This record gives sequence, C-alpha cells and structure tokens, in this order.
Amino acid sequence: MQRFAALLDGLLLTPSRNGKLTLIADYLRETPDPDRGWALAALTGAVDFAPVKAGTVRGLMADRVDPVLWALSRDFVGDTAETASLLWPEPEPAPQGQPPTLGEVVTALTAATRANAPTLLASLLDRLDTAGRYALIKFATGALRIGISARLAKVAFAQAFAVSVDAVEEYWHGQSPPYTPLFNWATGAAPPPRTDLLPLFRPFMLAHPLENEVISLTEYVAEWKWDGIRVQLVHVNGVTRVYSRGGDEISASFPEIAGALPFPAVLDGELLVRGNQQGGEAGGAASFNALQQRLGRKTVSRALLTAAPAFVRLYDVLIDNGEDLREQPWTARRARLEALMPRLDPEQFDLSETIAAADMNALAEIRAGARDAAIEGVMLKRRESPYVAGRRTGLWYKWKREPLLIDCVLMYAQRGSGKRSSFYSDFTFGCWDGDPDAGAELLPVGKAYFGFTDEELKLLDRHVRQHTVAKYGPVRETDRSLVFEIAFDSVHVSKRHKSGLAMRFPRISRIRQDKPAHEADRIEALRALVT
Repeated sequence: MQRFAALLDGLLLTPSRNGKLTLIADYLRETPDPDRGWALAALTGAVDFAPVKAGTVRGLMADRVDPVLWALSRDFVGDTAETASLLWPEPEPAPQGQPPTLGEVVTALTAATRANAPTLLASLLDRLDTAGRYALIKFATGALRIGISARLAKVAFAQAFAVSVDAVEEYWHGQSPPYTPLFNWATGAAPPPRTDLLPLFRPFMLAHPLENEVISLTEYVAEWKWDGIRVQLVHVNGVTRVYSRGGDEISASFPEIAGALPFPAVLDGELLVRGNQQGGEAGGAASFNALQQRLGRKTVSRALLTAAPAFVRLYDVLIDNGEDLREQPWTARRARLEALMPRLDPEQFDLSETIAAADMNALAEIRAGARDAAIEGVMLKRRESPYVAGRRTGLWYKWKREPLLIDCVLMYAQRGSGKRSSFYSDFTFGCWDGDPDAGAELLPVGKAYFGFTDEELKLLDRHVRQHTVAKYGPVRETDRSLVFEIAFDSVHVSKRHKSGLAMRFPRISRIRQDKPAHEADRIEALRALVT
C-alpha cells in the first residue's frame, strides 16, 4: 500500500505527461503481482467495492472527530480522502506488523458487506500512515481523480514493457484485474492472449478536429457525424457483445442490438434511438436526449424497449468472417460493409450515408443548414485510409457545426475535485422566465465545468466567494450579477428540469463582466432553439 501511496503522491505533484508516464511505468516494472495489477485497475477505473463509499468514510469520521471540525476542515481542504487521512486519530496502542499490501486490501474489501465494511476499513486505516490512508480511501471508494486517464495508464503499461499500446488495448478487454495474463505476456512469460476465442474490443479509429487543413473531396469522402454514442459490435463463437468507445461492455443496456448481429464480424457505428420523439423524425434518429434514458441501465424494461427502440447506424467493418480488414483502404471496407447490409435486420441497422458535394464550399453550405436533432456535424475520411487505433494525422477529420450561444446568469457554484478541490469550478446558470425588470424568476438551464482558463478560474472563484448570498451544504448561491456566454450543441425538452429544457455539451464561452445581468437571455430564446 505504501508503494501505491507514493505513486499517487508522485502523480499529483508531477504536471508533465511524460513525467506521469515514467512514474507509472517504473511502478509497474518494479512492483510484484498482484499489487501492480490492482494499481493498474485503480488507475483505469476498474475497481469497485460496492459496500465502501464516501458515506462510509464520513460515518467513520463522525465517530472519531468533532463534527464541526470535520465540516470546517472538509470545506477548507475540498477533498474527503485528504481530510480524513489528516484527521484520522492515531490508534493506541500502535498496531504491530507491516502495513497492508494492496493485494491484502483487495482481499479484505472484496469480502466486505455493508454491515462490516466500516469496521474492516477502520482496521486498515489504523495500520497506515497519513499518505497510506489517503491512498486507501481513494482506492477503496474508486475516486482517484488525479488527472490520469485510462488511456494514459495503458500507454504507460506499453512503455514499461516495450510493447505496442494497440496490442495492449486489444488484449485488455479480455482480461480482468489484476491482469496477470496481460503482465505475463508483456514480460515474455507467456504467449499473447488469443483474440479469436472471445468477442474482444478493438480500439476505435478517431478523428482530428478540422482546423486549417486543405481538404479535397476527390481524396476525402464526407458523411454525417451523428449525435449518439459510438459503439462496436463483436460477434465471435456465437456470442455478440456491444462495446462503448471507452471499451465498456454495454450489451445488457441494449439487448436488442446484441441479439441482432447473426454472423462473425466486428462492426463500428453510432448507437441511436428511433425518432418520432423528442426532436426526431419518425423512423429516423431522435436526439441524444432521447437516447440518454437508455444509457447506464443494467436491465431494460419491455416498456422502455418499445418507447425508445435502439438501432445502429453503421460506419465501418473491421473484421468480416475472421478476415481482418483494418489494413485495407476505406473504399474497400465500405464496399464490404455495403455488401453485408442485406444480411442485417433493417430495424436494428442502417448505413451512414455519404454526402454528395462538389467541393468544400458546397459542403460548408450543407453543413450550415444541418440542424437535425441527431447531427453533430460532418466527418471527412481519406478514401485510402486504413482503420488504425487513435487519431492519426491526415486520415480522418471531424467538422462540427458551429455551437449555439446564449447569455446566462451565474446562480450556484460548487467546489471541484482533484486539482480543483480548492476552487469553485462547477457552475449552474440560468435564463430569465420573462422580463427581469418586472420581477421575472431566474430558472436554471444548465451546468458547466470547463471553457475557462486557469486565470479565469481564479477570477470566478474569487467572484463566488465575494458574492455568496446563501450556502446549501457544498453549494454556494451567488447574487445575480455575473453573466456567462454559454456555448452548446443543442437544447431539448426535459421533464427533469424546472425550466423544462436541457442543454447538450454546455461550456463557458466567455465571461461577460461587461453585461448587466438583466440583459441576459430569456427562457423563450432558448426554447426557440429546441430541436
């Protein structure tokens, strides 16, 4: 556990990407099994001990520390794990023996129940110093939040053992923590895991944003960028699995899709739900807002399957009947995909059509007129491009439609987490429900966590502290004095919000210190943009 604590401490204090990679790679090479595997699982978000949550930690602290001291300290520090690790009382007498290893922690917490989890966690915390307690709480609650993405951890794994990160990605999804076969392969102790026995995830090919590149439509093909979730369907040995872009299996959430691929293949497409609801055309694709009700469910009711039927708009084919097509050009893969379409149920699959345009100027006009609820923009794919993992310069570009803009008033703020735990960085904003000069109410319409620089974050944090009018636990309400220009992709009707509206991808475009709050936009202006 102490090694893992030192790793977390080093990662928190190391700003550079290369520095973080080196720290993780060194740890993975030098730490024995199974500890290194469990550390890798924590870094990639694959650790979950259901009986241990942040509330468990708060309950333990309530039994040991004055509640006023805890509340004031937690508010000042901004992080539950750090506060608890600093305030945890030293046990008397001091425990004998060595601190627990990460493997021992996993063994203990795996056996935990909701009834005995507090006792087990307390006994482990008693055996550790402050740094170890911090690492244990972060590990046990599954909330590292130290600026490490799953992709970065996998790149560090590849760097540690001089193997291909693409191979790591491919083998990864057939394994579970502590990834012993993966480490055995990487260290040369065993052959690579077989990918022909299980329906394994293959890393997606991604696109660069189109900026100043010169594009010729003789070399590139254009197709719509649909606003659903990117998925991969893998059928091997009679079993089909559906994976999200991050490699998470979501087959249980979309059983009608998992059961609809009848032959061996790996297909890439966009998961959508049928229209005739919340902004979609009958038989076509509905807005992302309609899809959200299907996401994250472990089981799906028959009523929901009927109300929000899912389908996949196919983009590409990676493997067909055991033949790996990823090295072939897009044109060849597209022809194979078109040939497969008659074998697929049209209720569950259709083909993402290409866009006919004479040149980029004509394409720009088509893109500008696209306000379909399910369209994000345009994709540009080099006709000769192979299917390669990640973003490769010059192969695929995404050309998103211009964002919508509206002026909103800051209403509430909450402290962030991780590096932002000392700053108010999560902002709720609203629009006027009528004429503010006539006493209209300000209704919340969205939340934003990004779109501002570090310097602007300091300015916003100072504004919140100086303009607080009420506190509700960790949330501060501010006076109605600061205006944000909010950029967003679309807005939809929502029964979950008081305003009746929900924004898609809201972010702070500008801080409008020059604009009086009563000149911010009204709800009807936002409602007019509903798709």
